[in-house]
Amino acid sequence: MLASRRVVFTLKHFRLKAVCRNVTTSWSPVEAAFNARQHRKLDLLGRNVGLFRVPELTSPAGFEKAQEKALEETQQLVQKACTISPGPQTVQTFDQLSDSLCRVADLADFVKVAHPDPAFREAAEKTCIEIGTAVEKLNTNVDLCKSLKDLLDNKDVMDSLDPETRRVAELFMFDFEISGIHLDKDKRKRAVDLNVKLLDLNNEFLVGSHLPNRIDKKALPDHIRHCFSLDGNYIQIGGLHADAPDDLVREAAYKIFLYPNPEQLSCLDELLSCRRELAQLVGYRSFAHRALQGTMAKTPETVMEFLELLSEKLTDRAVKDFGMMRDMKMKLNPENAELMPWDHPYYSGVLRAERYNIEPSLYSPFFSLGACMEGLNMLFSQLLGVSFQAEQPERGEVWCEDVRKLAVVHESEGLLGYIYCDFFHRLDKPHQDCHFTIRGGRLKEDGEYQLPVVVLMLSLPHPTKNCPTLLTPGMMENLFHEMGHAMHSMLGRTRYQHVTGTRCPTDFAEVPSILMEYFASDYRVVNQFARHYKTGQPLPKSMVSRLCESKKVCAAADTQLQVFYAVLDQIYHGQPHQSKSTTEILQETQALFYGLSYVPNTAWQLRFSHLIGYGAKYYSYLMSRAVASMVWKQSFMKDPFDRVMGERYRSEMLAHGGGKEPMLMVKGMLQQTPSTAEFVDALVSDLDPDFESFLMDSE
Repeated sequence: MLASRRVVFTLKHFRLKAVCRNVTTSWSPVEAAFNARQHRKLDLLGRNVGLFRVPELTSPAGFEKAQEKALEETQQLVQKACTISPGPQTVQTFDQLSDSLCRVADLADFVKVAHPDPAFREAAEKTCIEIGTAVEKLNTNVDLCKSLKDLLDNKDVMDSLDPETRRVAELFMFDFEISGIHLDKDKRKRAVDLNVKLLDLNNEFLVGSHLPNRIDKKALPDHIRHCFSLDGNYIQIGGLHADAPDDLVREAAYKIFLYPNPEQLSCLDELLSCRRELAQLVGYRSFAHRALQGTMAKTPETVMEFLELLSEKLTDRAVKDFGMMRDMKMKLNPENAELMPWDHPYYSGVLRAERYNIEPSLYSPFFSLGACMEGLNMLFSQLLGVSFQAEQPERGEVWCEDVRKLAVVHESEGLLGYIYCDFFHRLDKPHQDCHFTIRGGRLKEDGEYQLPVVVLMLSLPHPTKNCPTLLTPGMMENLFHEMGHAMHSMLGRTRYQHVTGTRCPTDFAEVPSILMEYFASDYRVVNQFARHYKTGQPLPKSMVSRLCESKKVCAAADTQLQVFYAVLDQIYHGQPHQSKSTTEILQETQALFYGLSYVPNTAWQLRFSHLIGYGAKYYSYLMSRAVASMVWKQSFMKDPFDRVMGERYRSEMLAHGGGKEPMLMVKGMLQQTPSTAEFVDALVSDLDPDFESFLMDSE
């Protein structure tokens, strides 16, 4: 591995203005990088190195240059791939091809949504379209496909390849096949047309899923109109207002926001129809069968077995949870005590607050952003021998001055990669927590390793003159979750970027991030870093205990709701239901897999934006959580800092990215292949109120 040659964080890189702090202990460099107010020196003479140190990207026009360079390189690599003899070099050339396009496309995917300059966003959007068009052409290039097929058909050569190379070759062929490369000319053209049409439909549905609905303000009672946005004589409702204490506000928001939009209904119908046609055209029974190829679950039948068994095990607990919510509603609103779907998130929150007093403002002073980052630093250092070192970005390297750059360094292997931390709120920035791969890791032709680069994007409040950024417990857990994705990217050491880090099956990709949530809930971990930003006092153990226990309140009902969503996703993408609308399917599925009744004249599915990115794969959150639960209980529950287990976790699960079948990675970590029933039992056992007791007593 490469040793770090870059200058890491020293105080000379920043003029740090410390916020109010009455304790004598000093901040660590990582803590200071995130808690102190940064004032970078204006560098007008320094060379603009370009976004992410990509020389072409000193201005928006640079995207066209980077794109042209990538496409020229692609042409040369296509020619090379079509002329070399079948062998490992075939796979290496295909991966170079993939890398040359991804290095531009992945970066552009991030810039088009996150850069504060509209000119950069527009240029990145155009590049995404151009690269996407090039990828579609490559996926239907018969000569290119033939060169790969010649390799796959050569048993002697295939037998001589290592398992990762064989798998990557098969994954590239899968990409060809789902694009219809094996079809005759007319059908192949139809497959291409469907793919192009689906790009438009996906975008149309996503945009529509977030549009507000309008209603004449006179339709709502006077006393609740102020709760919504007013637009002339109309009220605009752009969400469910799930936290509103007034039952009538939540009811109105639910019924209006979820009122069926005919255009969106038509878009969803066409979207599902095109997905089904495309899947059947390339040889699959349904879109779900195509989407689940290569995942842990492998087939829709396995997914449904998992979801149905989980629902069966949850039923009694969920009924009990809904009963508690109903009683609370009766207590607070005896005139209208029937529990409705718009009540679930609100009254479950009321129950948690009443039982455990988990007001976020009581916790936030102990969770300064710097303290949480130092907590992650200490955890990774003990568990994996990895530490963060803050670096000063060069001129033009970052898109906003409050972006922090971390070098991830292993104690013996040296520099592993870079994490850019885009953590603070700004206008036009998406309000979602995300991990973006900017550059994937791979073994280059000269024998050096191409270091991975990622961005973690949050939307946290800025520090003030007198106070660092303070996180709620939920924000802290989200930070740990996203850092799980980042470390997957950093510690994956695959030969091929096509399977680097998080480029693995969806139902496995969430395992490292969800596992980090277990660490974030463990007092032994939290006690290492949670200190009051003014007094330095540690977060009391009783507060951590209450926080953990509060998560169990109504957890069965919450999980049941996720099962309902996952089943609905499977049904929509399974065998067609010729005579039933998506709303009728929703109504039937809700009756079977939820505990609250469907509300007439609503169409929740039109707001189900996960149907785009997670089509037929929404179950992945639940299955990944089951795996993470099993890994936690078997490997880290006894000692969350166990270095032996940390190294095993890295070598068996993180190091392979998508270069190994996911279930083989799970088997390597757990020393067994879990059954569907064991996955379900792992999830259900997490709902046990006694689950955290060991953690609280094992200090």
